Amino acid sequence: MLFMIYFLFFSLGQCSVDFNALLSFKDSVFDPSNLLSSWVNSSNPCIDSWYGVTCNPSTHRVTRLVLENLNLSGSTHSLHHLSYLRLLSLKNNRFFSSSAVNLSSWRYLRHLYLRQNLFSRTFPVGISTLRRLHCLDLSHNNFHGEIPMTELTQLPFLLTLRLESYSFTSPLNSIASFSSISDFNVSENKLSGEIPTWMSRFPVSSFEGNKDLCGQPLQSDCFNRTALPATIKQKIRHPQSKRLSNGVVLMIVAVDVVAVMAALVTITWCCYKYKCFSDGTQTEAMETKSGSTTKLQRRSGSREVEIEAEELVMFEGCKGFRKVGDLLKSSAELLGKGNVGTTYKVVTDGGEMVVVKRVRQRRRRRDVDGWLRIMGGLRHANIVGLIAYYNSKDELLLVYEFLSNGSLHCLLHGNRGPGRTPLSWSRRLKIASEAAQGLAFIHSYKKDKIFHGYLSSSNILVDQQGNAHISEPGLHQVLHSPSSSNDDYKAPELMLNNGDDTGLKKYTQKCDVYSFGVILLEILSGKTASGESGMSLVRWVQSVGKEEWGWEVFDFEMLEDKVMEGEMVGLMQVALLCVATLPKDRPKMSVVHVMIEDIRGQGRRNGGNRMVSILNDFSSDSSPSHSERNLGLH
Repeated sequence: MLFMIYFLFFSLGQCSVDFNALLSFKDSVFDPSNLLSSWVNSSNPCIDSWYGVTCNPSTHRVTRLVLENLNLSGSTHSLHHLSYLRLLSLKNNRFFSSSAVNLSSWRYLRHLYLRQNLFSRTFPVGISTLRRLHCLDLSHNNFHGEIPMTELTQLPFLLTLRLESYSFTSPLNSIASFSSISDFNVSENKLSGEIPTWMSRFPVSSFEGNKDLCGQPLQSDCFNRTALPATIKQKIRHPQSKRLSNGVVLMIVAVDVVAVMAALVTITWCCYKYKCFSDGTQTEAMETKSGSTTKLQRRSGSREVEIEAEELVMFEGCKGFRKVGDLLKSSAELLGKGNVGTTYKVVTDGGEMVVVKRVRQRRRRRDVDGWLRIMGGLRHANIVGLIAYYNSKDELLLVYEFLSNGSLHCLLHGNRGPGRTPLSWSRRLKIASEAAQGLAFIHSYKKDKIFHGYLSSSNILVDQQGNAHISEPGLHQVLHSPSSSNDDYKAPELMLNNGDDTGLKKYTQKCDVYSFGVILLEILSGKTASGESGMSLVRWVQSVGKEEWGWEVFDFEMLEDKVMEGEMVGLMQVALLCVATLPKDRPKMSVVHVMIEDIRGQGRRNGGNRMVSILNDFSSDSSPSHSERNLGLH
């Protein structure tokens, strides 16, 4: 009892810190439209809905403060006492700072938007303490000096970095690569040097207005800007009056002619050695950029016309193209590159949009043909269909249906800031159920023991109607040396699979179940599979006691669906079954789908009592047959 009284007073004391900080902030700013009138001493910011303020419903600490486009002016110093902030957006106001902005007190911050204000002085200090930061937008202020790129590159989850329209003077060529960043802009500054290769994937608009920058994607050539030695510069400015003698000129010309001839002989010999002129079978993807599109091309060679005339192996749904040349000559948009290959969105001459995946390495040609014909027969409402392929000794092209609404990964993790439309609980649960149904169909198809092998939230696509589709099923079994590009989705038994070069023997359908469990945790928490602070999402959730489940774990974007918290707890239990350490303790995907459907159908009507019974049965006897008997599936 004494402990409870102490805890109550402690919590109230902590909440009063946020309360006083907000009132102090209000007193220090000029509010011409009186939009902060709800911020009064006689009310509670977490209960009485103060404008722009969101609190954690369990701890009553302020976690979000969004004050955009309000024409507010003044100091933000008092906000540093809001130590549990996860999102702060003060865009398009007139806030300023009397000293350098200090971010160190916001160690839980994930999104910081200070765009279009009057902040000045050097780059905000304490950025290295924001280890959970996803988005940083400081653009259109009056900061100056150098960008602390060393500290920024140490933020493991940083996705957005916008620093345009400042007076920053850092050289870009000394910046290390950001492994995760996808939105980057440093235009209209005073940056210098050559743009690093890893930055060349961003558009020209990300670098415009820096007259001393050079390199791709800018048109400015760094070679022409290379500093010449002082002696050469001096000679250019003050050329010697003496002319070279005729003998010296003839010697220079002779040396040049000999060098050119030697180069031609060397090139001819190399081409003959590697049969460049007689063998036109090299088929690397060449990207000819034309705006935002590319062309799927081949290197020129004697077999080019012959290969382009070859027909694709076609399945149900293939229309508008028939030959390899129909794809290679079509305009295409580069969607991404990975360990497996390069993916394009291709628009054929007939106007059909498809996805073409160009696979780098695969198993023996005959083995691949067999598997691809099985994949081509997979037809289900929740699977992205393989509609055609081309397989030769030099080339493997896989042609899939095109879905325009993006992936589950983008819906969950993309653009997590103001203006984003949250993914509701009902949509999340629907996607989870449909993805489970698609994966269960793959696992049961013709008893061929098919598995996915690369399952992640990026491989679950969503169509315009909001339906989920599993993409690239079975691709793992086509590759010569399959290895997942993301260990965060890998089952524990695969992490120890060092003795098998192919990785195929130990990969089972239960590995897909584990990956699906990670995806369920993403859906519930809104966090990426890599988790935070060096701890994977699975390890983090497993470290949280069941009694602490709630809004410490669940995504804050689902606060409006708080009445469905019981369903969320039910799905969390399903997810933890899927990520069990031992494969035998994981349910089959058919069982997982029935569990999720039970949550969807029964949760609102009777609190998911049947779901609780299923989970208890599974926990007491984890064998699949036992679970299927309880579910009526045996």
